[in-house]
Amino acid sequence: MRKNLIAPIPQTAPAPDEGWLDLDGAALVEVTSEDKKYPVESALVRGETRGWRAVDSGTQTIRLIFDEPQRLTRISLVFEETETERTQEFVLRWSPDGGRSFREIVRQQWNFSSPKTTREVEEYQVELSDVTVLELVIVPDISRGSARASLKSLRLR
Repeated sequence: MRKNLIAPIPQTAPAPDEGWLDLDGAALVEVTSEDKKYPVESALVRGETRGWRAVDSGTQTIRLIFDEPQRLTRISLVFEETETERTQEFVLRWSPDGGRSFREIVRQQWNFSSPKTTREVEEYQVELSDVTVLELVIVPDISRGSARASLKSLRLR
């Protein structure tokens, strides 16, 4: 019988949630609206589970302005909607020059329809250098209904 001895997985292997950028310490966040029960940091800070929700209906923007230019290789977005059936559109874009110009990463539409499609998970592998601003623009209901934008989490690596 032929065999090989393989090395065990080291105990110092990073946890699945490690390696994400600490947005709390790396960026200033600007937001057009937020519900006090669901502040924007609830979608950006590790360990938070509430997520962010706008207090107003209509198009909303979450803008991260980095203290130092960032190199990004992965972007993770999670949206959840359990109350209102709607079609949402979002645009994710970045700027290398402090927000004077933007480059679109993705524009996506998603249909929320309870009970089966209440969660949208988007994972993007990117190669972005010198990112000074990352902006997420959400149109919560493309039919211009009264839905409010929400974001369960945004993670960057």
